[in-house]
Amino acid sequence: MCLAYPGKVVKIDGNDGEVDFGGFTKKVNLMLMPEIKIGDYVLVHAGFAISKTTEEDAIETLTALKEIRDAFYEERREIHKEGV
Repeated sequence: MCLAYPGKVVKIDGNDGEVDFGGFTKKVNLMLMPEIKIGDYVLVHAGFAISKTTEEDAIETLTALKEIRDAFYEERREIHKEGV
C-alpha cells in the first residue's frame, strides 16, 4: 500500500522544495512537477511531489489521517488498560 501525504510548498530551489506538512517541513524533490509554485499544495510520496492538489482536499486528507491516528492510539490505550 502506498500513501501520499499532502503539504504546502513554502520554498523552491531548483528541483528541490520545502513542503509544510501542517507544522513540520521537509525537503521534497519537485522534478516530477516542474510547474509547481510556492503556495501550491502537493501530494508527496517517497520524497517526491507526485501530484498537485487543492488546499481543501489537503485539509480534508490531513484531518482524516489525524482521526485515524487518534483512533489507533486510543485503541492502543484501551488494550493496554485491559492488559491484553
